Amino acid sequence: MDISLKVKRFDPQRESEYAFQQEYVLDVPDYFTVLDALIEVRENVDETLAFRCSCRAAICGSCAMRVNGHATLACKTKLTDVMTSDQVVAVEPAGNLPVVRDLVVDMVPFWDKVHSVSPWIRPDGPEPEAEYVVSNDAMSHLNQVMGCIMCGACVSDCTVLEVDNNFLGPAALAKAYRFVADPRDGAVPERLNEYQKPGGVWDCTRCFECVQACPKGVAPMERIMVLREHVLAAGHKGTYGARHTRAFEKLVAHSGRLDELKLVPMTFGFFNIPKLIGMIPVAIRAAAKFKTPPLIHKPVQGVEKVRRLVKRVKSHQDATHGNRSNGVS
Repeated sequence: MDISLKVKRFDPQRESEYAFQQEYVLDVPDYFTVLDALIEVRENVDETLAFRCSCRAAICGSCAMRVNGHATLACKTKLTDVMTSDQVVAVEPAGNLPVVRDLVVDMVPFWDKVHSVSPWIRPDGPEPEAEYVVSNDAMSHLNQVMGCIMCGACVSDCTVLEVDNNFLGPAALAKAYRFVADPRDGAVPERLNEYQKPGGVWDCTRCFECVQACPKGVAPMERIMVLREHVLAAGHKGTYGARHTRAFEKLVAHSGRLDELKLVPMTFGFFNIPKLIGMIPVAIRAAAKFKTPPLIHKPVQGVEKVRRLVKRVKSHQDATHGNRSNGVS
C-alpha cells in the first residue's frame, strides 16, 4: 500500500524558527498504524525524525499527536482509517503545547496544570487507626475517569486553550473531578472554591472536542459539567459563569426558549455598565450577519411542558449530586 505521510517538522537548531512540512512516500502493509509508519520513516528513511512512543498498545499515552487535524494516539490509529482518498496522512505535534522538536512537545505546562488541582487525596480529621476501606459501589462512578492515561489528547484539541492559556484545561479538570467525587477526600469545599475561579470550570465552552479526542472514553467535558453542579450546590453563585448558567435556566423555564437579549444583562448584571458597553461590538458584529435576537420574545406553544421538563431535570441533578456527595454513583 502506497501512502504519502506529510509530517509537520520543527528543528530548534535551524536558523529559521518556523515549522516546515516534509513528505515521505512509503510502501507499507495495510495493517500499519500511524506510529508504525513513523517508525518506518525513522529507521529506514530519515533518522532525524523525532517523536515519542513507548508501549505501542494505547496504554502509556506517549504517542499523542494530531493526525489529519485531530488529536489521537498514533499507535492505535490505522493508516487505512485516516488516509484521504488520494492516500495522504498529515501528522502534526499535539496542539496547545510548546513544540520541542518535530512531533515532540513539552509536557511541563500540562503537568503544571494537573499538579495545580492537587491530584491526591486530602483526608480530613485525625489519622485513621486502620486502612480506610471504600466499598465498590462508592467508587464505581470513578472507574471511567480513572482510566485517564494523561496523554494530553484532550488538551491538544481544546478550543479554549487555543485562545486562553489560563484555562486549566480538560485533563486537569477531569482529574479534579476524580478527587471531588472520591468519598475519602476531606477538602472538597476548598477544591470547589479554587475550581470556580477564572480559568476553572466556567471557562469550558462545551465544544465536545475533548470528548472526541480522548482515547479512553474519559469524557473530560462531562466531568467539568458535573464539577459545575458541585460548585453551584456549594453556594458559589456569584461568578459570571454561575450567573450565566442560572440565567439560561430561568429564561428557558420562563418562555420555553432562550431570550438572548436578557441573557447578557442577567449574566453581567443590569447595572454593570462597563461590561454591557463592552458587549456592544459583539452586538454590532451579530447585527452585521443578521443574527440579532428578536426584540419581542414570546413564549413557545406548550411552554408548560418545557417548565415541567426543566423541573424534572433539576430534581434529577439535585438527587444525583446528593448521591455523589454520599459516595453513591
